[in-house]
Amino acid sequence: MIERYFPQTLFPGIREEGQAKLAKGRVVIVGCGALGTIIATILVRAGVGKVRIIDRDFIEYHNLQRQVLFDEDDIRDGLPKAIAAERHLKRVNPTVEIEGIAADVNYANIEKFIDDTDLVLDGLDNFETRFLINDACLKHRIPWIYGGAISSSGMTMNIVPGHPPCFRCFAADPSRGGILLTCDTAGVISPAPFVVGSLQSAEALKLLVGSEKSNRGLILIDVWQNSFQQLKIKARSDCPACSGKYEFLESKFGLRTTALCGQNAVQVLSTKLGGIPLKDLAERLESIGAKVIGNEFMLDFVLSDHEMVVFPDGRAIVKNTTDESLARGLYSKYIGT
Repeated sequence: MIERYFPQTLFPGIREEGQAKLAKGRVVIVGCGALGTIIATILVRAGVGKVRIIDRDFIEYHNLQRQVLFDEDDIRDGLPKAIAAERHLKRVNPTVEIEGIAADVNYANIEKFIDDTDLVLDGLDNFETRFLINDACLKHRIPWIYGGAISSSGMTMNIVPGHPPCFRCFAADPSRGGILLTCDTAGVISPAPFVVGSLQSAEALKLLVGSEKSNRGLILIDVWQNSFQQLKIKARSDCPACSGKYEFLESKFGLRTTALCGQNAVQVLSTKLGGIPLKDLAERLESIGAKVIGNEFMLDFVLSDHEMVVFPDGRAIVKNTTDESLARGLYSKYIGT
């Protein structure tokens, strides 16, 4: 269906040869919020052969301000973001193989998720998972494209294994602590992720067709201050990841919590617990007086003034709190560890 992509094949950087390469391309998008929905939309419309979308979250009304793939019907249907994205994008371009996976990306599954792919794109809102992507992609020699947006600003950079710097060369190590801006503290306006996601998508097209024009610097933008910078980043001589020490990928943990950007909620993950039969859990919760609603993708329940959303992979999101200790306690009490 070359006519679908005719305007794109007229572009000198792609032509019909490049379009054929895109059709064979396989990409993984980790995170399907504002950045992820922009990237997925562009790459599916561009005719990339296979697009896998992984996201741990469900859709809420405040997402509609900037996350272009979703609508109010998705919220009423209680759909996870990855599943809703897959359904919408299949209607946009049925010639592309699209796979939506509602899961948290962690050390136990990331290598499986990126297996047999050509490129990984970052649509995340947290740094820790980016370090994990960096480790996994360097280990398996898969290029990936970092992107982030907060407030009115954003940044992006291509990370190419064997050609330092990598992400860990310039990003602050989260294990050392410190305060980072989040959607809760800084907010976000939709033009920022729209610009960053578009830049990431352009770089993805370049890498997939083998263009020599791909960016190797760190691009910084601020749509409110009208600024655009491109910085040259130096490789760290002591970078563990560049030297083959994948500390985030090798990390082992039991019960883990993550505050979710802009949602007044905490995700709890137990990699030891494994899958959860949602029907059995619903029956158990109802027997102790919980108000439970759900479907095959997730279970939402309220008990003792606390609301939790549980997913089949053992994750839970504890709503209306940023207290990670409280979230861990509720998880242990109602679900287990």
